Amino acid sequence: MIIKKSPFALYCVLFLMFVQTSCAQTQEALSSQEKEKIKREKNMQNPQWRKDNYIVNRDSAFANPYYALQKLKGGNKRFEEGTSIHPRQDPALIQSLSEGQAPFAIIVGCSDSRVSSEALFDQGFGDLFVARTAGQVMAQASYATIEYAYLNLGTKLIVVLGHTSCGAVSAAVKIPADPPGHIVTLINAIKPAALAVKNMEGDEINNAVRQNVINQVNDLRELESVLSDAYSKGNLLIIGAVYSLDTGKVEILDETMENFPPTNFGTEDITGL
Repeated sequence: MIIKKSPFALYCVLFLMFVQTSCAQTQEALSSQEKEKIKREKNMQNPQWRKDNYIVNRDSAFANPYYALQKLKGGNKRFEEGTSIHPRQDPALIQSLSEGQAPFAIIVGCSDSRVSSEALFDQGFGDLFVARTAGQVMAQASYATIEYAYLNLGTKLIVVLGHTSCGAVSAAVKIPADPPGHIVTLINAIKPAALAVKNMEGDEINNAVRQNVINQVNDLRELESVLSDAYSKGNLLIIGAVYSLDTGKVEILDETMENFPPTNFGTEDITGL
């Protein structure tokens, strides 16, 4: 005897097959994620892997700004070499951060969409406290943001991060005849750097980018009273860097790595800074 199945019954069978397939794919995806997590945790325990991937202990980076700088440089090396590990992005870690944060570095950067600090330094959630404006131009709100991270979160490293071919710096160098809106504010803030490099050899805009970063580092070191006091007493490190849009490399500016006040942090074993 032949039993005919109704269209409804066929739909039910097809739906159950779809659900089973979806569940299997979900389990496979979860299994893959779990395997990747286990592999990552195993790697983090391997001294040679840590060395090969420029890993710096996060607690050390939070406690000591020189280690924090080394950690940033290691992350940028991974990014530049195409071996980023994308740390601290798992759901459990993200959930734990709802209870508080302890970023090991403050990045004062440009709003340019091509300059993502977490990506180019290969860091994760809760690692970097980032303040961004065009040309990393700072005003009262920016200063308060930086002071908050130092005073309330305990972050001891500030990096002013410029980048090559910066549009805001270019505007200050070329100075459009009638800048619209509040863009003139950016131009006026960056103009001293543009004037300082006017007769310098090399690319005028990128020379101004570097000088603008140096000027901003000096401004923060002298900003009364919180930052200037912390920097002069050796409790806070403030340095400058420039990110290359072409290569992905972050260059720490030598001009901002000289004549530091006596520090309260040990610098033993800090190499390659």
